[in-house]
Amino acid sequence: WGRGGEGGGGRGWGSQADEGEDSITISVARSEVGRIIGRGGQRIRELEEKSGARIKVHRDDEGGGGGSDEALVEVTGDESARKTAQELIDDIISSQDFRGGGSRPRGGGGRSGGFGFGGGGGGRSGGFGSGFGRGGGGFSSGGGDGGGGGSGGFVKIDWGALNASRAQAEIEKWKGAPPINKMFYREDPEVAGLSSAQVEDIWLSMNDLKVTGLSGESRAIPNPVTTFQQAFSNYPEILDEITKAGFQKPTPIQCQSWPILLQGYDMVGIAQTGTGKTLAFLLPALIHIDGQEIPRGERGGPTVLVLSPTRELALQIEAESNKYSYKGIKCLCVYGGGDRRQQINQLRKGVEIIIATPGRLNDLLMNEILTVNTVTYLVLDEADRMLDMGFEPQIRKILLDIRPDRQTVMTSATWPPEVRRLTDSYMKNPYQVSVGSLDLRACTLVEQTVEFLDESRKKERTLEFIENMQEGEKVLIFTGRKVTADDVASDFTLRGLNVQSIHGDREQYDREQALDDFKTGIVSVLIATDVASRGLDIKDVTHVVNYDFPNHIEDYVHRVGRTGRAGKTGKALTFITRENWKWARELCNILAQAEQVVPDELVQMAERYESWRERKESERGEGRG
Repeated sequence: WGRGGEGGGGRGWGSQADEGEDSITISVARSEVGRIIGRGGQRIRELEEKSGARIKVHRDDEGGGGGSDEALVEVTGDESARKTAQELIDDIISSQDFRGGGSRPRGGGGRSGGFGFGGGGGGRSGGFGSGFGRGGGGFSSGGGDGGGGGSGGFVKIDWGALNASRAQAEIEKWKGAPPINKMFYREDPEVAGLSSAQVEDIWLSMNDLKVTGLSGESRAIPNPVTTFQQAFSNYPEILDEITKAGFQKPTPIQCQSWPILLQGYDMVGIAQTGTGKTLAFLLPALIHIDGQEIPRGERGGPTVLVLSPTRELALQIEAESNKYSYKGIKCLCVYGGGDRRQQINQLRKGVEIIIATPGRLNDLLMNEILTVNTVTYLVLDEADRMLDMGFEPQIRKILLDIRPDRQTVMTSATWPPEVRRLTDSYMKNPYQVSVGSLDLRACTLVEQTVEFLDESRKKERTLEFIENMQEGEKVLIFTGRKVTADDVASDFTLRGLNVQSIHGDREQYDREQALDDFKTGIVSVLIATDVASRGLDIKDVTHVVNYDFPNHIEDYVHRVGRTGRAGKTGKALTFITRENWKWARELCNILAQAEQVVPDELVQMAERYESWRERKESERGEGRG
């Protein structure tokens, strides 16, 4: 899509090119307003930050929206900012589908001179143009220079033509790109000889591993490997690195991922943290980098990009990558809170793998310090968490600059509709590999206990719990707020306990030091907000305390998943107060699925909450009547 031709004109969509103009008004379906604003206004703030424009949504009758199904979005800023904002808004809307719910500029005018669908001489570019350049055709019904005047009202957008135009523009954009080598797999004869029944037995023995093709096409599923030798017999240096790391056998997700990824297929890996997902995508990435035709030093940018939701997880992936020395491949972690100048200096020296959080990566891309048009292997790690944190617009903006024929890997702990939509939009015929159930459930190896108590009793009860721990055990304590984490950590320190804390307001160095102290055993108590509850790989956590119940039931599962890893058992203690009663039913279900004791008091709390909800809904219904 693009602006209308210069001069606005008959039913063209886009503003006049008056120099003083600094505002456009975009019409969107009223049903899309919530997606643009986001929870608590988070997404619209991100749009403003990303584009540099000011954005106002006219939700009701203000701004001319009337009582129709359309809402108006006013975008104010310079030309570049307005263009970027419109692209981001259109991306949010069109990401769902292309049934005509996209945005379109409408009459409304900037501060100096109006524009719109009605009147004026025809645009210089009549008809439908691809619109990807600034002077693109737009939707003008005038027939070129001097075209006829237009009628008022909205123009019906031909989304089929628009999609075809965008597809053609994408082909033109990437037609000079070098070919990508993706096939690096030679199937081991023993693996090739497996019967269907044997494959089923292997999957069943691997925590009921399941593999499906998400494209709907009927195609063969690569047989799983069961040893490192079967996967990497043609890559002795990789095998040497695995031996040095001391691994005995591949994890279930690795057994199935490697045959898929080494053949160049896209893949979605659904598994809890601590199941070996990082190595599942990392080793094929190393082979992919080395296997491209253009020498690494001549590619002009990174070959592999790993997007991560948090800096802690990004640093963890970098640390894992640095364990494997293969062909001199270098990686760099770029994240907010790190030394930006140092990151830029390292980038300029050249790296093959970029591990990044979306915010810092977009910063480097916008300032033209880094390019991602050389990326041919993309990983979206912990995709569900990135979407939860509101990174979807930034992810979509980044992917616009990555070639569409890349190989894409996505990992996720859950399989919600938002992740499925991202998969449909940005992956080509992927396989889905899931370990265990796709339903949300906590690990059966963790003994989960629920205690009911007042807020004032939490601190003393936690101290009792810590005092009963054995030597060598570690506890991860989760609080709901940063101030609570600081308060508990300070109080415990004053009482002589050696503790550390981690949350978003601590300096990056302090966060890294706290994690390192906990991992190495210098401290056995780490107090954390949910920034540490997803993705971080701390292997020997024996206990988890949910000091505050989380705001999302998914986070309960991920917190509990910090212990009970790699076949070991663990214990989780959760404090419940009267304020947590809305989660009681879902917690009952999770405990039952994990074969845990469901306290009668929790069942009664769930029933009381449900009765209260029914009563409130009934009162609201009577009020409306």
